Amino acid sequence: MPMPEVDAAKIAALNDQARQSFTSCRVIITQGIQAMSDVPSILDQVCRYDAFTSDNDPYGEHDFGSFRHAAETIFWKFDYYDVDLQMHSPDPSDATVTTRVLTIMLANEY
Repeated sequence: MPMPEVDAAKIAALNDQARQSFTSCRVIITQGIQAMSDVPSILDQVCRYDAFTSDNDPYGEHDFGSFRHAAETIFWKFDYYDVDLQMHSPDPSDATVTTRVLTIMLANEY
């Protein structure tokens, strides 16, 4: 079965919606983030992130970001799984066959 053609704009829209609302995805925060004193501020910065450039978003999918917070570099990223979380999604642009997992971590935890 051939792989579906990637629809980066649709993936970006689904990623933006999930990241901005923390809905339609699973959100994982690492131990390093959990140990910080101002987790709500970090989550707010992830929601409001809009610093996408051709350097940090070369495929236009809005699937990764980084920012500085309290002298730490914070990363967030999306991974795409099938609905059973057993393997990669067959089509990340199709929300009916994809479970998005948003991981928020310290850069040194990557």
